[in-house]
Amino acid sequence: MSFDVDWVDAFTDQAFGGNGCAVVHGGAGLDDATCMAFVRETSLVECTFTGPSDVADIRIRYFLASREIPFAGHPTVATVAALRHRNLITDGALTLETNAGIVPVEVDGMSIRMTQVAPTFGAHPDPALVAAVGGLPADAITHPPRVVSTGLPFTITVLKDRATLECATFNMDAFQTYLGALGVHGTDVMEPFWCTLEGATKAGDTFARLLMAPPSPAEDPFTGSATGAMAAYLWSEGLIDSPDFTAEQGHGLGRPGQARVAIEGARDAITGVVVEGQAHILMSGQLHL
Repeated sequence: MSFDVDWVDAFTDQAFGGNGCAVVHGGAGLDDATCMAFVRETSLVECTFTGPSDVADIRIRYFLASREIPFAGHPTVATVAALRHRNLITDGALTLETNAGIVPVEVDGMSIRMTQVAPTFGAHPDPALVAAVGGLPADAITHPPRVVSTGLPFTITVLKDRATLECATFNMDAFQTYLGALGVHGTDVMEPFWCTLEGATKAGDTFARLLMAPPSPAEDPFTGSATGAMAAYLWSEGLIDSPDFTAEQGHGLGRPGQARVAIEGARDAITGVVVEGQAHILMSGQLHL
């Protein structure tokens, strides 16, 4: 079997910026083991596999090296950009079938605007346990962390400044303790998403990092799903004055990424989060299995 593949850098318009994703066109019917093996082969955080849908325009499956996940942000941008690159779709409205629900998208060339589902708000983990995952003291956190999902759960954690953010390091033992306190087995709740209310550049309003447990790479360059969850958290908690802002991530890795974010709905009744980013098609080829 052979499949067309595009390697796409998402949340950037430059080669080697943002976050990479390999898109396997027509691969949604592949078994889980093959999909995970492909992710491991690429050394990327996530890859996607597309197919036909009975309820939307396109079906997308999202895989880490360790498991399938219901949704992911930068792979959504990458996948839609790859489809547009191959003229499999045109500019305009598009719907995507994901395991987190139907995701509406607006396409304008290599600029992709996705509306993530309305947020769900979960537990408030002990700040000391969360801080320990990043090798930080509890007082580095300025607001109670909370598990939030707009398709994929993250513990959104606001740190006091960018210098503190840059000092964070992943502690696996502390991560296991944190998961145990949440009653989670494995890594079904994602790692803490560390953020600050200052940009990496003058254009940014927030800056964030996602440090990850093996077998994923040590750090994610840009996390679109967590950006949506972060936006919902910041708006609902009254930590930002405007529902529209620019999120930045990846600068410390030499892979700067940026997204425009727009939160829909009142602080106590968010109906969705729009995350918009650009993409760059880095290379194309075929996968032979």
